[in-house]
Amino acid sequence: MAAATSKKSLSRDEWERRLAEVNVSKDDLNKLIMNYLVIEGYKDAAEKFSVEAHIAPSVDLMSIQDRMNIRTAVQTGNIEAAIEKVNDLDPEILDTNPRLYFHLQQQKLIELIRLGRINDAIEFAQEELAPRGEENPEFLEELERTMALLAFDDTRTSPVGDLLDNSQRQKTASELNAAILTAQCQEKDPKLPSLLKMLVWAQNQLEEKMTFPKIRNLVTAELEDVSMPIST
Repeated sequence: MAAATSKKSLSRDEWERRLAEVNVSKDDLNKLIMNYLVIEGYKDAAEKFSVEAHIAPSVDLMSIQDRMNIRTAVQTGNIEAAIEKVNDLDPEILDTNPRLYFHLQQQKLIELIRLGRINDAIEFAQEELAPRGEENPEFLEELERTMALLAFDDTRTSPVGDLLDNSQRQKTASELNAAILTAQCQEKDPKLPSLLKMLVWAQNQLEEKMTFPKIRNLVTAELEDVSMPIST
């Protein structure tokens, strides 16, 4: 039986040398960063980066302010204010997107539970969310999961405690932000996260064929050290 073919291995020095040979335009990198800042609604950061990098944004930065105010309202738990601001901006956004509107109402329910306003939460769920759940099984499942928060004295340690995490607010805010961008005929997804997913996929594919210094932490982008095979 033939022995398995060993994978080729590249040292960190060799890998860094090869990476250095790849020509990446600084202008392209700046556009990538600006794309992320504009789509995610970081107006102040986009303004500063525009000056520092000498790059013109793809949209009028003042148009970001409305989206940023709406996003801030959701991320601070003020869902009523967020809905009001969206309707002032473009009432068709929520009128034509029942899933998004349900998720905003669901987030309002979560905020009521977070504040301990249990009676208000139950009443709101019965009047606003239950009828929508009857029309859509998916909505009903999400409503039941949210109402399960009421079954635990310590909601944060419950199996559905993640609904009270800031990440849940961020998820709702991002969904709303994407809907506003779509309504304004702008890109709704920044390119940077997609490129990072492609990086992870490419590393996994290459890892099947060879050993090389991979990037495990996408935040620091630090290359890991590779243990070189011992020659016999």
